[in-house]
Amino acid sequence: MVAAELISPKSPRVSAARRLAKRNFRGKERLFLAEGPQAVREAAGHAGTLVELFATVDAAERYADIVGEARAAGARVHLADEDVIADISTTVTPQGLVGVCRFLDTPFEEILAARPKLVAVLAHVRDPGNAGTVLRCADAAGAEAVVLTDASVDLYNPKAVRASVGSLFHLPVAVGVPVETAVRGLKDAGVRILAADGAGEDDLDTELDKGTMGTPTAWVFGNEAWGLPEETRALADAVVRVPIHGRAESLNLATAAAVCLYASARAQRAAGGCRSVTSS
Repeated sequence: MVAAELISPKSPRVSAARRLAKRNFRGKERLFLAEGPQAVREAAGHAGTLVELFATVDAAERYADIVGEARAAGARVHLADEDVIADISTTVTPQGLVGVCRFLDTPFEEILAARPKLVAVLAHVRDPGNAGTVLRCADAAGAEAVVLTDASVDLYNPKAVRASVGSLFHLPVAVGVPVETAVRGLKDAGVRILAADGAGEDDLDTELDKGTMGTPTAWVFGNEAWGLPEETRALADAVVRVPIHGRAESLNLATAAAVCLYASARAQRAAGGCRSVTSS
């Protein structure tokens, strides 16, 4: 592998990969970039997703197993010098591996048909780092799907992909769904809608004490700065705040999402919760 010819910086393949840093090109080609060993490994393990891999000689040797998985997955592997990788990469300190991946979002109808028990809905979330982190939290909590509404950030923004740390490849994600459509569809599928908002009438402790969180649940998370608009809050079955027991002014979006999703996951796994029923 070390003796293989390096791809030219002027190659059309390099130019095409570089353009994927821009949303309009991603949308046109339905391709996005996944950077670093963790993301590339996950992409290679997700059938039909990894199209190409650009790797420095050092990275190809250090991560020979990942390069092998990429080849086994049918991806074209290009060796490149560090300048080429830096040109393609959107990070300050590239790790030597950049993959080109096919879009992998799931139609919202397929998510509903699977009768999910725990869903995160990102409504008006604009920061890509937050979107990716919430996706990672949803994955860790065992959620079965994530929905990004049409007012939210691009799922394939490089910062969102990096922040998901591979979770993008683990669970179904629907994109571009109007919030009203998302809520209505989930309600029709028997899912209770909880809007997370710092000004909520109920708090999370009260919801847990009432014993109502063992049912299938979708949490709706709003914009980082101004939360959820009143019309979105009105769609929910309840508007819930995370209680602040100390002196902190508030929690950031990703932290609040993690607390809410784990609370639901714990309630669903408790005696009588829907996960206990389905796993028995």
